[in-house]
Amino acid sequence: MLETIAAFWAEYGDTLIQGTVDTLLMVSISTVFAYLIGLPLGVALIMTQPHGIRPNRGAYRILDWIVNVGRSLPFIILMVAIMPFTKLVVGTKIGVKGAIVPLVVSAAPFIARMVETALSEVDAGVVEAAQSMGASPTQIVWKVYLPEAKPSLILGGAISIVTILAYTAIAGTVGAGGLGDIAVRYGHNRNVPSVMWVTVVFLIILVQIIQFVFNWLSKRIDKRLK
Repeated sequence: MLETIAAFWAEYGDTLIQGTVDTLLMVSISTVFAYLIGLPLGVALIMTQPHGIRPNRGAYRILDWIVNVGRSLPFIILMVAIMPFTKLVVGTKIGVKGAIVPLVVSAAPFIARMVETALSEVDAGVVEAAQSMGASPTQIVWKVYLPEAKPSLILGGAISIVTILAYTAIAGTVGAGGLGDIAVRYGHNRNVPSVMWVTVVFLIILVQIIQFVFNWLSKRIDKRLK
């Protein structure tokens, strides 16, 4: 048994390690850029909704439509559809770089909705109190909405990262690199199911680590648990 594991690792170990590194790279870069787009978009949604601090029915409908359309497109279809745009931005349609653009485009609307949901859970009385004290919309966002919703935002961050991780596995089917690409190239194309199952185990471990860390962070900062 040990000899079999040793032989397997000797043959595929470097490939699996590189695939894990590529996956983590895609997830981390995509998450940063997706939040740079999704977080402001989520804040804009909560501000412009009919009962928001800066209600604007027209703006809200447009933003809501953009988010709904973005969340409705299956990732694999989106990835193929925007390949010309991806090449224009990063110079390639494949590999780690080629996966980042569609990952960001697909994840940003999802994150925006997660942010909107988290901010909507903030006690309206706290927001009204800040308004009565003369706080500007910007001050309410930075000093009321975001701090009060921090535990929910962190838990939402875990869901977002795990979703992006799942997207990277899908992106591997069209040569994006990472664990998904290894599973397809070796597990399917070369008929080495052991490699595919090991990539599945690696992905499960990554999900468990991400969920554990973000659950711990959420509990640490949740004032209701202190």
